[in-house]
Amino acid sequence: MYKDDRIVIGQAGDTEVAILPRMANRHGIVAGATGTGKTTTVKALAKSFSDAGVPVFMADVKGDLGGMSDICPVNFWDVYGEAGLPLRTTVTEMGPILLSRILGLTDIQSDVLKVLFRIADDEGLLLIDTKDLRSFMAYVSEDPKKYASYGNIAKQSLSAMTRAVVAIESEGGDTFFGEPALNLGDWICTDNKGMGYVQVLDCRRLIRNPVMYSTFMLWMLTELFESLPEVGDPEKPKAVFFFDEAHTLFSNAPKYLMSSIEQTVKLIRSKGIGLYFISQSPADIPDGVLSQLGNKIQHALHAYTPTDQKAAKAAASSYRVNPAFDTYEALTTMGVGEALVSVLDENGAPTVVERVKVDPGELTGAIDDAKREQKIRESLLYTKYTESYDRDSAYEFLERRNLQLESEAQQAAAQAEAAKKNSAFGKEVKKAAQSTAKTTAGTVGRQVGNVIGSSVGGKFGKTLGGNVGAALGRNLLGILFKK
Repeated sequence: MYKDDRIVIGQAGDTEVAILPRMANRHGIVAGATGTGKTTTVKALAKSFSDAGVPVFMADVKGDLGGMSDICPVNFWDVYGEAGLPLRTTVTEMGPILLSRILGLTDIQSDVLKVLFRIADDEGLLLIDTKDLRSFMAYVSEDPKKYASYGNIAKQSLSAMTRAVVAIESEGGDTFFGEPALNLGDWICTDNKGMGYVQVLDCRRLIRNPVMYSTFMLWMLTELFESLPEVGDPEKPKAVFFFDEAHTLFSNAPKYLMSSIEQTVKLIRSKGIGLYFISQSPADIPDGVLSQLGNKIQHALHAYTPTDQKAAKAAASSYRVNPAFDTYEALTTMGVGEALVSVLDENGAPTVVERVKVDPGELTGAIDDAKREQKIRESLLYTKYTESYDRDSAYEFLERRNLQLESEAQQAAAQAEAAKKNSAFGKEVKKAAQSTAKTTAGTVGRQVGNVIGSSVGGKFGKTLGGNVGAALGRNLLGILFKK
């Protein structure tokens, strides 16, 4: 609950254990084995932050956070647009590094994708959705040597990358990449009563693709860091984000990406953002990130195997010792709804660990589809994000280019055919003209020969002269006509 300007977690005997709002942007972790009460704790924290006027984001992996809409102002979201407002981003905003992870590209293919982004930027081509990306890859593959100055671009790599894009489209990527893209500023708001809005992302389908889920969450962190101004240490956070199944964010992440994540977690505090990671064990979180999590809520851990015992001892040793109880024993024997808690005091130092009975507050569970749909339609953001649009981008530009090239090719073919026909007609005309000339010349020559032969040799001379004259006329004038 939110009480006396504090985010109350629960009771440790007669003492209330609470997070100070101005220390809430120092991040935190909620850990514990399955069934120990993590989800209840997270919902209670989210409700308290909302009551304090702090906007909240929650990843709903199991579909049981819908009841938050009964106690807080809530917007429901879904990457696939099925159980919430469609949540979209563009290919360009995702960027080549995170997009490579979604597509499962090799290192070489990832480098090629970076080059493609550079070429598209230089040529002013917008990469908004997956069809833009596919069209642009096909365009570059027509003549890769044209872009040799950017580096070697193998057609085989482009073909493999295109197949990866088609595969991600079949998994819903064609829905996720598009417009209107999410403006994270729409998440950082309060209602008319001053309560922080709770943005619930339905991840029941998304979590089936762990790489897609984790990459989306990493994109969100990056966008938050890049888009928000520096605020230092505010009296309360600008927003808090709860990331469930946090281990997926870090598993199999390449070294350069892990370095970027750790840097973002360290620096985003100064943007007034609190990050809370939810996982079964602190061991799921890399040390570089774990060291930044100042507020710790640890539910029970199982210690059935040597590996479990080792993890539990490591978790217990991360707390300041409370002489009132044995931390390891408490960690392995606590009941549902109990947790070991250490928060940051007013000086930013971790308090000694307390064994706390978490206050669940007035929480409810899941809601039915009809009520969810009603809440979605009542959202102030419904008209802004429900309908997608497809503005002029790389796909449309390249389609016009292809149509223009096809039209020009058809015109060139028609002109060539016309020229061929004109050439054949010219030959026929020339042949006819030659024949006519010969006939005319022969006739004239015969008439001249008749006159000359008649005057010289009578009838016989007329005939002989006419024949000779005709032959000479045809040959002589025929030759002249050819020239």
